[in-house]
Amino acid sequence: MIPIKFEPLLKSTLWGGDKIISFKHLSSQQEQVGESWEISGVKGFETRVSEGPYKGIPLNELVAQLKERLVGVDNYQRFGDEFPLLIKFIDAHQDLSIQVHPTDEVAHRQGKERGKTEMWYIMNSDPGSFLYCGLRKAITPEEYKEMVDNDTICDALAQYEANEGDVFFLPAGRIHSIGSGCFLAEIQETSDVTYRIYDYKRKDKDGHYRELHTKEAAESINYQVERDYRTHYTPLRNTAVPVISCPHFTTSVYDLDEPMTLDYSELDSFVILIGVQGEGVLCDEEGNETSLRAGETILIPAEAQEVRISGSVRFLETFV
Repeated sequence: MIPIKFEPLLKSTLWGGDKIISFKHLSSQQEQVGESWEISGVKGFETRVSEGPYKGIPLNELVAQLKERLVGVDNYQRFGDEFPLLIKFIDAHQDLSIQVHPTDEVAHRQGKERGKTEMWYIMNSDPGSFLYCGLRKAITPEEYKEMVDNDTICDALAQYEANEGDVFFLPAGRIHSIGSGCFLAEIQETSDVTYRIYDYKRKDKDGHYRELHTKEAAESINYQVERDYRTHYTPLRNTAVPVISCPHFTTSVYDLDEPMTLDYSELDSFVILIGVQGEGVLCDEEGNETSLRAGETILIPAEAQEVRISGSVRFLETFV
């Protein structure tokens, strides 16, 4: 089984920019592309294999065909034919709404299939761009609703500059927003449950205010305040640098300028490699070669034992 690439799903949004098309070396004329869904098993929005023997097959159908050979024994027992992770690139030309995602427990109470935990890796963002992550001061659910009504909810949020290489972990329940100028990679559970808290009184193309989910969000927010919401790590060359480990995914950063072999012989999971800078070549144990460059995302089947990467390339590695 060879490494697998997918046709991205490009999503034009109210707040989308112009970075994704060039970053991914695409010829598309699509405008205001805010998101590129790189690997998705979200029902109705599944990515399809772009090349090779499985070309054109939707991701979840591929899981149904290959089962544990593709995703691993434990993952197939947990998730069945639904692929468990959603990978995106996000380009915010305008501020995204203030939002939150519920935990699985809260989502079930609200009639949803599951909640959503995610993470951000900041790429080459515009100077002065920032994001919101977590609460900087304690508020009650009642105060939260008042601050949404009187347009002051941003005063309660922790704000951070968006610097290349920064990592932010967003467990379900953590209030957050991506600011104008931010360009990032996002790894998350396969879920499209998002509660919009505040949208700066913006109107859509039809002149309507976008729907807010104030009640559902109030039930979902984790009101605990932390001192620092950044994930701190020390960047290193030519070695795995772990950044996030949680029940939903494990992610490391690699920054290579010399060849390196990644050994997956003891791992019972697929692996996803997300190119964020530079360009390299990936070769599996059968001698199959494919590019791994900024803007490309590759799914390594669980059956693979090892891959060798050469070139000068920075990428994220994530698995379940």
